[in-house]
Amino acid sequence: MFRRTLPVLAAAVGLAAAAAGPATADDVPADRLPGHRVLDVMTFNIHHAQGTDDVLDLRRVANVIRKSGADVVGLQEVDKHYSARSDWADQPAELAELLGYHVVFGANIDNSPPAPGGHRVQYGTAILSRYPITASDNTWLYKSPGQEQRGLLHATLDVHGKKVEFYNTHLAAGSQADRLQQTAQVVDLIGTRKPGILVGDFNALPAAPESRPLQNAYTDAWAKSLHARGDGATYPAQSPTERIDLIYATRSRVTPLVAQVLKDDPAASDHRPLLGKVLVKP
Repeated sequence: MFRRTLPVLAAAVGLAAAAAGPATADDVPADRLPGHRVLDVMTFNIHHAQGTDDVLDLRRVANVIRKSGADVVGLQEVDKHYSARSDWADQPAELAELLGYHVVFGANIDNSPPAPGGHRVQYGTAILSRYPITASDNTWLYKSPGQEQRGLLHATLDVHGKKVEFYNTHLAAGSQADRLQQTAQVVDLIGTRKPGILVGDFNALPAAPESRPLQNAYTDAWAKSLHARGDGATYPAQSPTERIDLIYATRSRVTPLVAQVLKDDPAASDHRPLLGKVLVKP
């Protein structure tokens, strides 16, 4: 698990605590100081659980998440009674049951049932959390004609009595012009004052023009973590070259500590998951 495989964690949390203010008399670890919370967060484009081996296996996706030890996960390309490609499954509910997590789903494609009395045909993003989700909403983002609808899914988490705002998105794959509009909209929706975490598949490199609003407003966890290895590339899964799956933290009371691209079971999806550890301060 993430918290076991990175022995620098204790030092990283200590450094973050020092930056946040004086230590207590007993030098209590930062995640035990009053009001401090440490979260393991993940972003994972699961490609509706169809792996690079063309095998549909939702349990394999659940196993990757379980092994990571992530507390909260933003998933992209999630099917809910969508089609035969995913056996008409309610993937958010099934993953939540497999993992014992809370879940919310944001339907960015939402079509009528194929037959009277059936389920709506939906596709979008999901948030899984081991902590209770006390509120949630999904906002559709800008879409030009012919492009697929995308959204910003938001969940308020109750982390041992502290509210943490968590956001998940999947930006346009085929239009830079749309992404330019979407990133500006995301920053406007999230703001900069409340402590929050944004994850997603941004379909753009951090240096791309459309990434500039996010880079200017938030902290890129991979670039600014106290400990990160490699180049952070997550796509394509078999031999990643593109850093398009990212974790951002608001600069208000959230500090990235550690970041890691997971290498376990790269056939589970066409993206690799990115895992980060963040400190949320009071």
